[in-house]
Amino acid sequence: MGKLTSMLGLLLTHPLEFRTLLQFYLYHETKRDITAQQEHPTSGWDRASMRRCWKFLDLTSRSFAAVIKELEGDLARTICMYYLIMRGLDTIEDDMTIPDEKKQPILRQFHELTVTPGWNFTENGPDEKDRHLLLEYHIIVEEVNRLAPQYKTVILDICQKMENGMADYAHKAATNGTVYLETIADYDLYCHYVAGLVGEGLTRIWSASGKEASFLCDQLELANSMGLLLQKTNIIRDFREDVEERRFFWPREIWAKYGFTEMKDMYEKGDIEHATWIQSGMVLDALRHACDSLDYLHLLKNQSVFVFCAVPASMAMATLALCFMNPEMFQRNIKIRKAEAAQLIMRSTNTREVALIFREYARVIHHKAKPHDPNFLKISVMCCKIEQWCEQNFPSFVILNERGPTYDSADKRTAIFRAEEKKVAERLAADPRNAPLPQDFFPWELAAYVVGAMLLMLGLSALIVWVMLKFIPQA
Repeated sequence: MGKLTSMLGLLLTHPLEFRTLLQFYLYHETKRDITAQQEHPTSGWDRASMRRCWKFLDLTSRSFAAVIKELEGDLARTICMYYLIMRGLDTIEDDMTIPDEKKQPILRQFHELTVTPGWNFTENGPDEKDRHLLLEYHIIVEEVNRLAPQYKTVILDICQKMENGMADYAHKAATNGTVYLETIADYDLYCHYVAGLVGEGLTRIWSASGKEASFLCDQLELANSMGLLLQKTNIIRDFREDVEERRFFWPREIWAKYGFTEMKDMYEKGDIEHATWIQSGMVLDALRHACDSLDYLHLLKNQSVFVFCAVPASMAMATLALCFMNPEMFQRNIKIRKAEAAQLIMRSTNTREVALIFREYARVIHHKAKPHDPNFLKISVMCCKIEQWCEQNFPSFVILNERGPTYDSADKRTAIFRAEEKKVAERLAADPRNAPLPQDFFPWELAAYVVGAMLLMLGLSALIVWVMLKFIPQA
């Protein structure tokens, strides 16, 4: 009843958003049903333990659960387990009721505990929201040990790297009290541990599955940037919630130079101008990962893997545009509207469309930028880099439609392209041998020359050996 009421209210107040949501609910079909009988061999739905793991996924992340379930083959089950392991590790690290002397050995051995049959953890605080996952962690252990070796190795390796980074930060918090990240380099390192490594693990899993190119697992810088874009967006958006819970992720290098001594001063002192300048600096820092993220998406070939990566990236750009120069962000946790999220999900199906989404939100950010902001020029340059990436890879004067590509007559590049076409046609008319080679052309004549030369060389070598054996006396 509540959902119906909200939809009716949306129809009256935002009719265009109502139409978008209606289209999404009516026409956006899930690509895979993991409960179907034919999916059981790869989804594991026929096992009670795996069904419980899918339930844990729904409970811990509704947004990620949907895209994970649509991954092809055994990737869905593998990424489900990967996510639950990372969630379990994060739950222990975040729980401030666990003493540091107890937390340290658990964190640093978590990759071993994850494959120890029967292990679970019962000492989380009563208010820890995902404590139920660790109470039944022995179920996770059972399913992790069923994963294919190539996946299990990657997941445990990433878990080991991440747990050590988390343990270091947890120890600093326990010994020093409140921990601030001092520099942007510290901020990057923290985000690497909590998100960049997740991107590295996913990339290695994509390659190990054979659904993506084997060289993709070497693109770790791009994978790290993808993770950092998403993590930094969340850190910007969740500012108020994190500060109230005394989690300080914004680097002091960005905010302290404007006269604030504590992060809460940004909303308590009422200095909106300087607060939004700091906000601008944080968005600027996140935007430097945008082009790397587009490069990463450009390398993906499997549709389900692409959508899994593209949807969060598109939503991150939308969130950055929403947060930029928005004082409301300092007062409450703001999110993009449901209709906008639905539109992004429906659009994020190919690299060109995602690039256009990035460009649209980069233009929104640039439009909201203010000349007296110290970051104005840098923001403008960063938005320009996104525009440049789009133009370089998907020129705007080329218009794609059902009948094939057409060209924008109002764009000067179209005239240049037409002139080049005319020159080619004239050269072809003058001498047909200037015709471009067909795409399926194989240079048989060149191949015959190469093979003939090789045979000639072999013949001469054989002749020389025969002469040496025949006429040169042996010692």
